[in-house]
Amino acid sequence: MATLDQKSPNVLLQSLCCRITGKSEAEVAHQFQYAVRVIGSNYAPTIERDEFLVSEKIKKDLLKQRREADAALFSELHRKLQTQSVLKHRWSVLYLLLSLSEDPRKPSGRVGNYGALFAQALPRDAHSTPFYCTRPQSLALGYGDRSAGLSASMGTSGISSLGVYTLNGPTATPQSLLAGQPLQSTAVGGQALGSRLAWTLPLSVSPSSALAPPPTGRPALGPPGGPSTRLLRPRIDGEVGEAALVRDILYVFQGIDGKFIKMSAQGDCYKIDGKVVLCKSLRDTSSRLAELGWLHNKVRKYTDARSLDRAFGLVGQSFCAALHQELKEYYRLLSVLHSQLQVEDEQGVVVCPESSLTLRRLLVWMYDPKVRLKTLAALVDFCQGRKGGELASAVHSYGKTGDPQMRALVQHILSLVSSPILNFLYRWIYDGELEDTYHEFFVASDPNVKTDRLWHDKYSLRKSMIPTFITMDQARKVLLIGKSINFLHQVCHDRTPPCKITPDSTSADTPKDAAELLSDLEGAFQEKIDAAYFDTSKYLLDVLNRNYLLLEHLQAMRRYLLLGQGDFIRHLMDLLKPELVRPATTLYQHNLTGILETAVRATNAQFDNAEILKRLDVRLLEVSPGDTGWDVFSLDYHVDGPIATLFTRECMGHYLRVFNFLWRAKRMEYTLTDIWKGQMCNAKLLKTMPELSGVLHQCHILASEMVHFIHQVQYYITFEVLECSWDELWNKVQQAQDLDHIIAAHDNFLDTIISRCLLDNNSRSLLNQLRAIFDQIIEFQSAQDSLYRSALEELTLRLQYEERKQQREGEGQWGVTAEQEAEEKRRIQEFQDTIPKMRSQLRILTHFYQNIVQHFLVLLLQTPDESLRFLSFRLDFSEHYKARDPRLRASLGSTRGRRLSNI
Repeated sequence: MATLDQKSPNVLLQSLCCRITGKSEAEVAHQFQYAVRVIGSNYAPTIERDEFLVSEKIKKDLLKQRREADAALFSELHRKLQTQSVLKHRWSVLYLLLSLSEDPRKPSGRVGNYGALFAQALPRDAHSTPFYCTRPQSLALGYGDRSAGLSASMGTSGISSLGVYTLNGPTATPQSLLAGQPLQSTAVGGQALGSRLAWTLPLSVSPSSALAPPPTGRPALGPPGGPSTRLLRPRIDGEVGEAALVRDILYVFQGIDGKFIKMSAQGDCYKIDGKVVLCKSLRDTSSRLAELGWLHNKVRKYTDARSLDRAFGLVGQSFCAALHQELKEYYRLLSVLHSQLQVEDEQGVVVCPESSLTLRRLLVWMYDPKVRLKTLAALVDFCQGRKGGELASAVHSYGKTGDPQMRALVQHILSLVSSPILNFLYRWIYDGELEDTYHEFFVASDPNVKTDRLWHDKYSLRKSMIPTFITMDQARKVLLIGKSINFLHQVCHDRTPPCKITPDSTSADTPKDAAELLSDLEGAFQEKIDAAYFDTSKYLLDVLNRNYLLLEHLQAMRRYLLLGQGDFIRHLMDLLKPELVRPATTLYQHNLTGILETAVRATNAQFDNAEILKRLDVRLLEVSPGDTGWDVFSLDYHVDGPIATLFTRECMGHYLRVFNFLWRAKRMEYTLTDIWKGQMCNAKLLKTMPELSGVLHQCHILASEMVHFIHQVQYYITFEVLECSWDELWNKVQQAQDLDHIIAAHDNFLDTIISRCLLDNNSRSLLNQLRAIFDQIIEFQSAQDSLYRSALEELTLRLQYEERKQQREGEGQWGVTAEQEAEEKRRIQEFQDTIPKMRSQLRILTHFYQNIVQHFLVLLLQTPDESLRFLSFRLDFSEHYKARDPRLRASLGSTRGRRLSNI
């Protein structure tokens, strides 16, 4: 028997204890009993080889020591190490570094450190603990370690940590727990101590035994350091036991009705059947725990309904995947609890009450999962009916909370949800590709738009889909970048690869990359957008200016359609005058085109680029009854290809309107020049006809008024409108960063010209008055020509009469007979009788002209444009019209008052 005893495992184990500790058999009784419990337990002999868990533990230890910079440096070095293939066993190296960094004086929490486990002191009641209770306790202890390792290996975003329900892994052991104080749900540093139970227990105490009551029959110790007293209430006949409720609760956690706890269709909540005999405390605790089942059902119902909906899009599927991931971690926690319950069923409930699951333990352990499920359920409610960028905005706005755990959870979900949006964005700004099948991205494309309207109409912003973490300026730049790439490929036919346009074309391929970008929206993300924007826009403008002469075409519009090329316009008018005085129906476009080419070859216009000159052409407007060539003639400029993006049909229509107005004003100047020439040429000839002096003086005065009016209007149009607006446009074009800036500046230029040239709807009355004045000038030219024609005919007849008279007197005859002299006097009298009619005609013409000018001045003073009001001062510089109309006196006075008040 002695030999058998010496060879038994117990004797060998006791000898091993003596050899390790160096003590006698009597002194190692505690260690021997503990060794027996360890061998009989379910301790895992291997360690979970989780590299991520070890790295997170190292970073957490550095943060505890307030070494944030070292933690960040370690994270960066670890990330670089993962990208290298130098080490095959990175986990082993990290585990070694972690072991070396730990304080050997502190008890280790890892299962593999058997020396530390064996060196720990046993509980004070180790001798009195019956041997049959050691295995359940060791089972509970081993389960606690396995569950802790399992929960840590699930990553930082999981729900299933039995003890800790945070994103940063286990926290330090509270000293109050290690001292053996009663466990409560007291918050330490803002976190519930009960939720840290599995991490805070020393290895000699199991998670279940920490909350278990002392064994039956043992006196409870009052002071801290011993278990608290608990009085057992006798069970009523038919009362449901706590173990049955625990089993039901674990089913309810998964949304499955239990035997006693079922979903109430009326109240939309889990309720305990009223017929069930149950004490109030257990009923209340069960109701509190059943809320997790309701929250789980709410989240699960949303994911089940949306996961099969393909129209929900990639962003919505990512949101469902994030919810599934959280539910998966939640299910892992439930599997751990089910495993614990299964172990209890195998061992027997009454064997060791300290290791059993209770409702109070579940209430403590499920506190953090309940908070997370509440967050997910609220997020699901908030995201109902949303998709794409709108869904991402909802998730982002829900993360604006002061709770760090909730904020971290929402940020993790947001990184998953925003990953498809960022993938859309990077494909758009780097490749110009838009594959948005379910209309989730904030850039929209219209496939029905043709190429010539690509820049203006094909791509637009869906403002409802712009995530709130992307500003409107960033969204505009994103739209512009991809639009520029497609414009280069489809309109400019430029085949330069996008990688050469934007060298730094890297995207966020993983949710981790997306999370890094979202954490630095004003830094790295903004830099990526700005770099792509500047590179793409600069390249596009270079292509337009180098290959398509965009700026040269813009200058050609100013020279030809806005009459900026003075020598060309004057010579063209001289050549066209014989043609344009004819009726409009007798004109032929090919004749006018030939005259245009002659004017180009005879002036400085011949030195322009051939690409520009070939686009210059003649256009005839619609003919109305009574129109002459002056009324229907117009220059035209053909645009196509990429430059048609700047000079659209609407813009060319504006140019045509402005040209017709300027051409008409230039014609008035040209007409008054002819009037002045006629007056100067005929002044000496008609001196022999003194009866015409009054009429001619009246013509000179009216012509001077008209010349002054037209000169002032021409000065206003040429310098204050065209030149100032053109200088502003040219400065903006030189400073433009993208094509949209040029288009906006050009549109503003045309709008300014249209409004200040009285061509907009608000200036219609002014334009009508100005056209009436132009008509009076044409009528005055006709009247003066008729006057001069009659006077010159009379002068010619008189000269012929005197010539015949002198010729007959030279021949020695009577100069005229009595009949001839009477005929001459009768003809002269008839001419003199027409002079009052001419004078009255000029007087009426002058009266009409001055009335129209007077009304025009009144309208000018009523306009908000200061330049037009100043024009009225110049037109009435002698205050002639002010003396005639009291409205002008009041308006001029009020205007001067406003000017003085502004000064």
